[in-house]
Amino acid sequence: MFQDISVEELLELQSSKKISLIDVRSPSEFKESTIPGSSNIPVFNDEERAEIGTLYKQVSVDAAKERGLEIMSAKLPAFVKEFKGIEGNKAVFCWRGGMRSRTAATVLSLMDIHVYRLQGGIKAYRKLVVETLEQTKLDSEAFVLHGFTGTGKTAVLQQLQQEGYPVIDLEGLSGHRGSIFGHIGLSSRNQKTFDSLLLERLKEVGRSPYVLIEAESKRVGKVVIPDFLIEKKEAGTAIVMDMPMEERVSQIMKDYRPAEFKDEYVEAFKRIKERIHTPVAAEIGRCLAEDRYPEAIQLLLTHYYDPKYDHSSRHYDENTQIVLHVGSIEEGLQAVKDILDGRF
Repeated sequence: MFQDISVEELLELQSSKKISLIDVRSPSEFKESTIPGSSNIPVFNDEERAEIGTLYKQVSVDAAKERGLEIMSAKLPAFVKEFKGIEGNKAVFCWRGGMRSRTAATVLSLMDIHVYRLQGGIKAYRKLVVETLEQTKLDSEAFVLHGFTGTGKTAVLQQLQQEGYPVIDLEGLSGHRGSIFGHIGLSSRNQKTFDSLLLERLKEVGRSPYVLIEAESKRVGKVVIPDFLIEKKEAGTAIVMDMPMEERVSQIMKDYRPAEFKDEYVEAFKRIKERIHTPVAAEIGRCLAEDRYPEAIQLLLTHYYDPKYDHSSRHYDENTQIVLHVGSIEEGLQAVKDILDGRF
């Protein structure tokens, strides 16, 4: 028979890399949110789940169970084969640790495939994530990367993270760049997924003497940043990257790829054009229409993003800022490394 385990026991096994997590909910449920590191082997696909749900509500519980058994029986060989291909310990879960995970665990047990089943399902996991984040206090010193749009702050942080520095990449975790154009070309994440990924990252950097974050606002795309990180940002040491305009435009062209997503950028621009002086907004619109993207970007930076940044940065103490005048992303990366390596 299968064995039930708590969410705490499951995460302990996962952290020691002693278990594979399998989400047996439908693909759309899995896509919306899951436990990081999980695979999806659904008991029912989206259409089957909808059909069974309709029977449950409109006919009877027994009718829903009978249809579910019929569907599961037809796919049983393929379902079992997928689990046989996963080596080591395995744990299954569904929404509340109910019928789907129980069915999967029972069937696999009958085929001599031992699995654990998560008590309370992903609902219990979500509860743990929320409560943990609410109680989190980050003791590490914070270094906060500031700078005008296009100075490559995210690129620097991502490279530092790859090299093992304790970075909390809020844009990467949220799947959004934090601007009106920030979702284009990315898969924006919801709050549930962001919280789960954030908690995993906090576990990885929790014992570091410092953390690196970007100077984000309270909201990034669809997600809200927890208060403890906002407080840490406001109290942290500001590292301000200053870079020539032409380099900033070049970096934005590389990151945002306007030629690839022209229609999306035109639509996004329409949402902010009224906030820009009318003749300038008209010229930006013409540049976008005529594929003159570097010109459009420079106008947006000069007349929209740079003034916004100037306004938001006024409450920071200039005497405590570390300003880096650099000519490229590579120079900025090395300058940040020099600061950190010199202090720790």
